[in-house]
Amino acid sequence: MHTHSTPVPDAVTAQLRIIPRDQHIISRRQISQNALRVLYRLHESGHEAYLVGGAVRDLLVGLVPKDFDIATDATPEQVKALFRNCRLIGRRFRLAHVVFGREIIEVATFRANVDDGSGDREVHDGGRLLRDNVYGTIEDDAVRRDFTANALYYAIADFSVRDYTGGYEDVQNRVMRLIGDPETRYREDPVRMLRAVRLAAKLDFTIEPGTAEPIPRLASLLSEAAPARLFEECLKLFLSGHAVASFEQLERYGLLPALFPESAAALASNRSGALRAIVLAGLASTDARIAAGDPVSPAFLFATLLWPAFCRTWMKLQADGVHAVEAQRRAADRVTLHQLSTVALPRRFSLPMQEIWLLQARFPLRQRKRVTRTLSHPRFRAAFDFLVLRQTASDAHSADVAFWEEAQHDPDNAIALYPGEDEADGEADAPRKRRRRRRAPVAAG
Repeated sequence: MHTHSTPVPDAVTAQLRIIPRDQHIISRRQISQNALRVLYRLHESGHEAYLVGGAVRDLLVGLVPKDFDIATDATPEQVKALFRNCRLIGRRFRLAHVVFGREIIEVATFRANVDDGSGDREVHDGGRLLRDNVYGTIEDDAVRRDFTANALYYAIADFSVRDYTGGYEDVQNRVMRLIGDPETRYREDPVRMLRAVRLAAKLDFTIEPGTAEPIPRLASLLSEAAPARLFEECLKLFLSGHAVASFEQLERYGLLPALFPESAAALASNRSGALRAIVLAGLASTDARIAAGDPVSPAFLFATLLWPAFCRTWMKLQADGVHAVEAQRRAADRVTLHQLSTVALPRRFSLPMQEIWLLQARFPLRQRKRVTRTLSHPRFRAAFDFLVLRQTASDAHSADVAFWEEAQHDPDNAIALYPGEDEADGEADAPRKRRRRRRAPVAAG
């Protein structure tokens, strides 16, 4: 067992503190049986073996970990030799995955001071990736991680927790603190700023002042991150059950304009606060669905997050004299296209997102053929849920909500109970002038 201190480039020194079994709350009963199997086999084969990172942190604050990651001094090839159900993945960052049915236990060899694996690049001149699989000691591994709370090791040898960076105390105090100089660490990998706010939101931790201070100043560095990676980060931010808290943290630290520039601008200029109310209501319903174990569609999530941008763009186009229906289509396309340069939203989500938006204009129209067509639209249910969401910010939609609530059970009765403005007009395309007048309150809510 290495216990000596190892200096690293940004002058962080590992100082070992051992928290024995009787002084922490982690029990083997809370650890996945498969993770325990891997830990024991590594240990019995003469290797160091630790549960590491988020699992240790979550267990210490009483949460149930989603993943159980392991750190060891065994190389990926040595791990593979011990487990028939093991496959090696990654070129830049070689990892062993030990597969037990649907559960994968990730086993990483102690790394020397390179990017933390969640990072995309350790880029040097000419864009070449260097030093990608530099193995080191557990001390090297600890100081190379991002936050002190993620640099804790649960030792299978004696069930103690090993802390090299002061993380145990930070977890007890519910503090997110970067290891090393915060500005340097954010510049190495700007996505760490999103990780800071996401973990603070998830764990209800505060961000330590030195860790928080550079974030608003460096938020624009997120433009250097790959849009595909930012899409994955958005899913983690908003689909982990803490979407409202995550959104509020993004606002607080000036990160919202870096992720959703057009929505941030629309929210800033919307004095009534109606657009923000809709976004928060949508995120709250997302959190509620996740808490209940119900599925959540990324299309609906992004329809919510980009709705302010869509409304603002649509109103601008109408003010420029573009007809309402055409303005809607163009606004949907424009917002989607602009957002792609920041967050790479896959088409399988961006197309349904646009349909959710465009269907909103159909809800005031209650002519029989239209009602039948709208009800049979594959995106009807999501679009109706979105209409209900908009009602939280504006009572203007309550009649439409009541009508479509009834129409799902009995369209004929709904038409009789709530006759619409275009009822007398049998034309498939409703009267344009009336339609434009109906739409005015939509963008406000």
